[in-house]
Amino acid sequence: MGYSALTKIQAIIIAVIVIIAVGAVAFYYMQQQPKKIVWASTQLNPPEEQAFVKDELLKAFKDETGIDVEFVAISYSDLATRLESEMTAGKVTISLIGELHGGLDYFASKGWLEDLSKFGALSGRTFPKVLEDYSKLYGIKAYVPWMTATYVMVINKKAFDYLPEGLTEDDVIKGTSKWTYDAFLAWAKKLYEETGGPKVGFPAGPKGLFVRFLHGYLYPAFTGAQVKNFNSDDAVKMWEYLKELWKYVHPSSTTWDAMATPLLKEEVWIAWDHTARIKDAIVQRPNDFVVVPVPAGPKGRGFILVIAGLAIPKNAPNQEEAWKLIEYLTRPETQVKVLEKVGFFPTVQEATGAIPEGPLKVLAAGVNSQVSTPDALVALIPSLGARGGDFKNIYLTAFDRIVNKGEDIKSVLNELGPQLLKLFEEVGVPLPPPDT
Repeated sequence: MGYSALTKIQAIIIAVIVIIAVGAVAFYYMQQQPKKIVWASTQLNPPEEQAFVKDELLKAFKDETGIDVEFVAISYSDLATRLESEMTAGKVTISLIGELHGGLDYFASKGWLEDLSKFGALSGRTFPKVLEDYSKLYGIKAYVPWMTATYVMVINKKAFDYLPEGLTEDDVIKGTSKWTYDAFLAWAKKLYEETGGPKVGFPAGPKGLFVRFLHGYLYPAFTGAQVKNFNSDDAVKMWEYLKELWKYVHPSSTTWDAMATPLLKEEVWIAWDHTARIKDAIVQRPNDFVVVPVPAGPKGRGFILVIAGLAIPKNAPNQEEAWKLIEYLTRPETQVKVLEKVGFFPTVQEATGAIPEGPLKVLAAGVNSQVSTPDALVALIPSLGARGGDFKNIYLTAFDRIVNKGEDIKSVLNELGPQLLKLFEEVGVPLPPPDT
């Protein structure tokens, strides 16, 4: 073999060694680079809540783990659309989902979620059985319970000086059988007449959550269901009741998206809203307000239990890193911090004892009283994916046409009822509790 042949072989060997070395160095540096995961969430989307997530929660997580997290605040319909698109394309970019039970139920029904049981148990935390049961969907552990919330009534203690006959402060605070929608109407009327103006308010503005009061509170309380009795005779009585109540509701309700400020300004003395959206009023003036269960209707005390969960999409990138974020977000100390900052309640029992004395105890007491009432009728927000907006619009349309425009109740309900049922048929999901 000549000199030139050896030189060529040596050159090839050197080239191969260089390629391997360069590859090894590149691989080493890739391994040293912090992993980045995308967390898409329909929860904690208001600007101040996003700031808390990014500046406090995720900063501490990155400092501890070196994992960078891109928090993507996204609407329910946009998340469903994006996830379906990524699943169809076979290229998933989202590593973690933060979503309500209904949405996660929908995603699991489509086969879009990983079975989280493969990651094992999360040590040092205990989830209530009801939450564990809800998180197991279609034969898999679909999500880890992350946060809970509900919608409650907040009472300025001044309002107790105007209670109607037969209703006591204790009835309201404990949610006894005397704290009914009829009693609420009598109270609203007495406040209106004796204080010179309306003292009841709802978040019925463009971004308010009043629609949840319609489908998750009034409908179950008066008809026993959210959907299947939409145009029943009981529903007609419900709408007749709401029309009467609305005479004593503050007219600015249609502009309010949250009730903390109207409560603090004392524009209203009685308000209904999401726990996270009335939290500031309780924190700023804990001695002036009390959080109470909602009234009961003929069928029971209907209210929504909000369950938010954390899930990993099927074939998501960086799943181990996503699981580490789930572990971090469900630690008792992290959950208490979330409660303190944004008013969502812990899902782990170990966090309950860590709630500090003060305003949050006031909030927790009201929530616990509502859940513990013997006539509780729990409603879950339905799982309709991208069609969730259509669901809400049917109730809001009914409210506008019946209460605002004075159209015939039965005619409106008979027109909209079939549309509502068709919606569930088209999506292919069962009616939400308590319809079952």
